[in-house]
Amino acid sequence: MSKPRLLLVEDDTSVREGLCSALTAQDYEVIALRDGHGFGAAVDEHHPDLAILDIALGPGPDGFELARQLRAGGTTPFLFLTAADSVDDRVAGFDIGADDYLVKPFSVRELVVRIRAVLRRTGRLPQPVLQIADLTVDTTRGQASRAGFVLALTPTELSVLSTLAREPGRVWSKAELLHEIWQYDAYDAHLVEVHVSSLRRKLEAHGSRLIHTERAGAYSLRP
Repeated sequence: MSKPRLLLVEDDTSVREGLCSALTAQDYEVIALRDGHGFGAAVDEHHPDLAILDIALGPGPDGFELARQLRAGGTTPFLFLTAADSVDDRVAGFDIGADDYLVKPFSVRELVVRIRAVLRRTGRLPQPVLQIADLTVDTTRGQASRAGFVLALTPTELSVLSTLAREPGRVWSKAELLHEIWQYDAYDAHLVEVHVSSLRRKLEAHGSRLIHTERAGAYSLRP
């Protein structure tokens, strides 16, 4: 399975190098440019799954112009990185066709979550078959089974299970699950609890507990 390919355009050297390192560690292939020169050639050569565009670039085309090039030439999704956080700035970014908009300073963790969400929405995220103990999650077919029994999961339950199964042992807070699965920024712990409770019942009908409650009501999936 090939890694998702990201095209990053960022003129701040320290930010660009830091993001390259962090995103590579997250198993992305990253092509980085310091400005907009050669952007079109890079898109044609590498066919990125997602472009990450700083808006205020140095000499040459800015992020808005690069976004227009993308929209004119194809359907490559993109998100903006910018220090401009006014409503007008955001509206301008989304009017051009941005799939997301992240204001500096931001955490790499938040950027990774947003990248994954865009790739998933646009069908560009590889969907492996996940195996944890006797649990199999096939997100391509939209199906999960345990100990040979196919589980009757709702689409949301499958999304919750797939998210937990991608990183066995990772502790997910309810807020992180809300953002990852529902793209909610508002906090609604009850929504997560209801789906996890139903998912647990279906999993535990065929074996021991896999979804564990961790500190502060967070969750992890592990044998």
